[in-house]
Amino acid sequence: MYYIVSGYNMENKTTQLRKGILELAILGCLSRGRHYGYSLVRTIAGQSEIDLTEGTIYPILGRLAKEGLVRSEWVESSQGPPRKYYTLTPKGEDAFRVLDEEFRKLAAIVANSRTAAGPGDRDGGLAVIDVIKEKDNV
Repeated sequence: MYYIVSGYNMENKTTQLRKGILELAILGCLSRGRHYGYSLVRTIAGQSEIDLTEGTIYPILGRLAKEGLVRSEWVESSQGPPRKYYTLTPKGEDAFRVLDEEFRKLAAIVANSRTAAGPGDRDGGLAVIDVIKEKDNV
């Protein structure tokens, strides 16, 4: 799905935002313990409406591994074939702490911008824009 805001296709912007946040979410999950790909999908997506698949997670895990932030190991499974488990490296733990703190600051800025009155804003409200959610049929 993608969004059209006042005639402007927001697909690229939402994709870039999503990639960065998913990277942080993966690091966050791994900061609490090891996971294999599908367990990351289930943990991150939870009960949300986000369309998240292993095909989205694995390229991010590969990039994080190349950067030395995660490592992987194959572990035999009693429920089928071996699974590739991912864990944070010490460098990954440090990166998660820094990125998590930065994300919290940015989220606070966004939250503040949604509630703060601007100059000349009498009622402190926000302007309403038209947003249309469309299904991507590609």
